[in-house]
Amino acid sequence: MFGMLKKNPASLPEVDENLIHIGGDLSVASLLRAYSGGSFPWTVHPVTWWSPDPRTIFDLKTFRPPRSLQKFLRKAPFEFTLDRAFDQVIEACAEPAENRRTTWITPEFRRAYRDLHRAGHAHSVEVWRNGELVGGIYGVQIGGYFAGESMFHRVSNASKAALTRLIEHLNARGFALFDAQMPTRITLQMGAQVISRRDFLFRLRNAQALPASF
Repeated sequence: MFGMLKKNPASLPEVDENLIHIGGDLSVASLLRAYSGGSFPWTVHPVTWWSPDPRTIFDLKTFRPPRSLQKFLRKAPFEFTLDRAFDQVIEACAEPAENRRTTWITPEFRRAYRDLHRAGHAHSVEVWRNGELVGGIYGVQIGGYFAGESMFHRVSNASKAALTRLIEHLNARGFALFDAQMPTRITLQMGAQVISRRDFLFRLRNAQALPASF
């Protein structure tokens, strides 16, 4: 896995300044309203909404994969597709992994993001090898803003390859902001940056106003 773009909510303190609202639902309208304002859901019972400070992003214009990954990808070990297997990607992201037994991607979340995908606001990159799905990433798009939610891999480097392909695609399509939400070991290794919430919200407003499409 990507290490998840979010931590385990059970490990969070009961009072956290990054928690901005409790309640509501996971409807398409609620999700779009939250993401457009810079927050995202984290738990289901109850639904909690978070806006971390600081925030983790990838700078689309300056992103460069690690040299070892670039060398690996030059061998063309994978095939990539977009939005071909969204449901399979989110199901794979929710599977137990060696370093975690539970996941925040509950059945309620999977249904909600599938609805968001069908509404045209959630997208995936799939990584294939010999016709088998071996990695992928999915997230939410509003204008020129993309919020990464989770990644998975079944073979080495597949999730990093998915992230790299996604960033290449976002650049080509005129996106301005890739939100990684919370820092993880993998995202930081891949060049993620940490900025203030104030700076993030400024960038968010500008990015969402762009006429980009996935």
